[in-house]
Amino acid sequence: MAAGSRHPGAAQKNLAEHAADQAVFLDEKLKPALDAAQAGQGHVFFVDAAHFVFGTFLCCLWSFGRLFVRAASGRQRFNVLGAWNAVTRTLVAVTNTTVVNTETMCELLRKIAAQGLTGPITLVLDNARYQRNAVVMALAAQLGITLLFLPSYSPNLNLIERLWKFTKRRSLYGRYHPTFADFRAAIEQTLADIPTQHATDLASLMALNFQKFENVSLMTA
Repeated sequence: MAAGSRHPGAAQKNLAEHAADQAVFLDEKLKPALDAAQAGQGHVFFVDAAHFVFGTFLCCLWSFGRLFVRAASGRQRFNVLGAWNAVTRTLVAVTNTTVVNTETMCELLRKIAAQGLTGPITLVLDNARYQRNAVVMALAAQLGITLLFLPSYSPNLNLIERLWKFTKRRSLYGRYHPTFADFRAAIEQTLADIPTQHATDLASLMALNFQKFENVSLMTA
């Protein structure tokens, strides 16, 4: 190989190929796992991390006069690594204000295992490095947890993504939190209210239907 040359990278998939990958994953892997869980023969959790950065989350409104919005300052971050039970609609989470890494993921695995659930446990998650590595996969195998990795670029198949958007709408958009402690408390309160105050809204929002890739709106250049 000539000096300075590089190994060719993997060819980029086109939209049709992504759609085909998602369809196969949905029909052959995800739906069977969800069907089993709904029949009481296992448990499916959707896993993802949300990184809430302290600041102002604007929303839209109409006004005849100019409005000035108070804004928080700082770049502190509240991280939530969550696992959403697709059937019971409950959340298992690990939180911190530093970073989500392999250690955080292992903590979440142990927390799920500690629930003492009966039957197979499957986690649906993306291919982030802190989730897809030898340490995490070894611990999951040790705990009897199956890791079901999503196809690339498939947030539409990860149910918990909807929960993070819901959390932002309920606790952050159009709201002023003067301190990071207030900001964090608002998020924690929304998550704590999942099984009570927000149960009805989440029953429809977190329904087990998935937008397929070919139906996702894409911006063109």
